[in-house]
Amino acid sequence: MDHQQILTQQQEYVATNTTRNISWRIEQLLRIKTLVQNNESELLAALHSDLGKPEQEAWITELSFISGEVDHVVKHLKKWCKPRKVKTPIIVQPGKSFIQAEPLGSVLIIGAWNYPLQLVFAPLIAVISAGNCAIIKPSELAPAVSNLIATLIPKYLDNKAFTVVEGAVQETTELLTLAFDHIMYTGNAGVGRIVMAAAAKHLTPVTLELGGKSPVFIDGSANIALTAQRLAWGKWLNAGQTCIAPDYILTTKDMIAPLVAELKAQIIAMFSTDPQQSASYGCIVNERHTERLSQYLDCGEIVHGGAFDIAAKYFEPTIIVNPELDSKVMNEEIFGPIFPIICVDDYSAAKQLICKADKPLAAYLFSSDKAQQQDWIDTISSGSQCINDVIMFNAVPGLPFGGVGPSGMGHYSGKSGFDNFSHLKSVLKRPFIKDLPVRFAPYSKLKLSLLRKIR
Repeated sequence: MDHQQILTQQQEYVATNTTRNISWRIEQLLRIKTLVQNNESELLAALHSDLGKPEQEAWITELSFISGEVDHVVKHLKKWCKPRKVKTPIIVQPGKSFIQAEPLGSVLIIGAWNYPLQLVFAPLIAVISAGNCAIIKPSELAPAVSNLIATLIPKYLDNKAFTVVEGAVQETTELLTLAFDHIMYTGNAGVGRIVMAAAAKHLTPVTLELGGKSPVFIDGSANIALTAQRLAWGKWLNAGQTCIAPDYILTTKDMIAPLVAELKAQIIAMFSTDPQQSASYGCIVNERHTERLSQYLDCGEIVHGGAFDIAAKYFEPTIIVNPELDSKVMNEEIFGPIFPIICVDDYSAAKQLICKADKPLAAYLFSSDKAQQQDWIDTISSGSQCINDVIMFNAVPGLPFGGVGPSGMGHYSGKSGFDNFSHLKSVLKRPFIKDLPVRFAPYSKLKLSLLRKIR
């Protein structure tokens, strides 16, 4: 069956109204949870094969995340599906106004390799919650997970509604020629532009999650030990291959030495003195990306790490101090275990640097100064933020996840995902009761005067 035929059949299936049924949606969502639970060992093995993911890390960030998202959506779905009442003004009375969410149709989900389960199933959960079908394209850079997804989804989900297409650039390019009702892509900005250009030919709406350089500012009021522990976990989670990982640190001169000392201590505490042998540290996805990361090592003073093995796809947790602002490591998303630290004069100088750059997917502040915390929230534009932590906003299902500007567009997770993949249709219902005469021609100054008063 060719891709156009699959899409046509899915859109016809949506037209039968089967997917509008809330019970059908809940059943499909619960089947996703069952898929994860019944195949936990196979999924964990595939994640380890593709990315060397430690079992606990994979369970927290992939399997448990998916099950938790299902639980949250199932709990609230009936409420989200109800018509949303809107106040009806006098000029339209008698009448009832409301918003009715309805399915868009068939959605193309293009997954990413760094969290190859989460970044397929989290969007799929949102797509199903809104009553849509989907063609799912897992990342070819995580082949073990891609193959397992392609094997398991037909066994658990409605085959008329969901199809997995494996492959690489050619298959993705072919899919992008089709007139989907929505496209969800997670990945880099370069491919994001290609996706958006292809979607524009059909006026297809898109959701793009694109990443970027997520900054950190640390001031003198921060608890340096806790700050380093949380930063070390967030930066070296998945060997740095996380779109919302802290990308670089801005802090004052007097903070650099104690910060570096604490980060080094955390690296040893979490991954031992030889992270390559640690069961808690993953690998880089492939040799090409390992070699790419090695090109950042001449951008500043290496104060910890710097070892790598391209053939083994290993890259040591690395700290670089004061790279030039125009260097490669400060102008590209690192997406790896290299942590630059930049010296700035103060908070204002840090904020100025951040605001000059592209809007990031996440921004992190470590400070006990409440006024500074509020200023950060008010003035730093980013997809999401944490104050005194990193990444953990992603563990709150009620918070939308998405970028802004070059870091992406659109949101998913929880209700924001339901809304994103729904058409929120405006409806006004009126009875056959005579209208106010001021609405109709012939117009007059008296009618206009009355309209001004009742508006």
